[in-house]
Amino acid sequence: MSTLSSPELQTPVPSPCISLCEMDGKTGLCRGCLRTIDEIIAWGSASDDAKRAIWTEIRRREADLDFG
Repeated sequence: MSTLSSPELQTPVPSPCISLCEMDGKTGLCRGCLRTIDEIIAWGSASDDAKRAIWTEIRRREADLDFG
C-alpha cells in the first residue's frame, strides 16, 4: 500500500472528511467519513498518533460495512 493511498501514514495526518457530513442515526457514524461525532470533534486538536488510531477504526469500519 502506498503512502498516497494510506493517508494514515502521512505526516501531518489528513482528515478523512469528504464533505458528505451526515450522521447516521442507526450507526452513530458520519456517512461520509465513518467517524463518530466525538472523533470529529476531537480531530482538530488530536495528535498524529490519535488521528492514526481514528484512521485504524475507520479502516475496521470500512471492512465491516455491508453495501448490499
